[in-house]
Amino acid sequence: MYTALVSVLTGRTVRNDTAMTGEISLRGLVLPVGGIKEKVVVAAAAGITRVMLPARNRRDSDDIPEDARNRLKFIWLERVDEAIAEALEKGPAEAPAHTNPVAADQ
Repeated sequence: MYTALVSVLTGRTVRNDTAMTGEISLRGLVLPVGGIKEKVVVAAAAGITRVMLPARNRRDSDDIPEDARNRLKFIWLERVDEAIAEALEKGPAEAPAHTNPVAADQ
């Protein structure tokens, strides 16, 4: 949710090759979550090439099947600003020409 909000507010698109999971604290820490093995296996099966995970879940990487580990790039996150830097494209998104129909009529 946080990444989606930042995407909308900055006009930067979220990378389409990346999956992410985790929770964030009010202080911007990326907190660990459960089900890492299952989430990563599904991401690999869906054709995702990068997964962003809480650094505190790194210990769970041994549970991930080798096939999935070899097909994915893992990005281990401590803070939410790292997540934004990794998840969003570098430049602003190009707005579709039809976003403001009122302006087009004037």
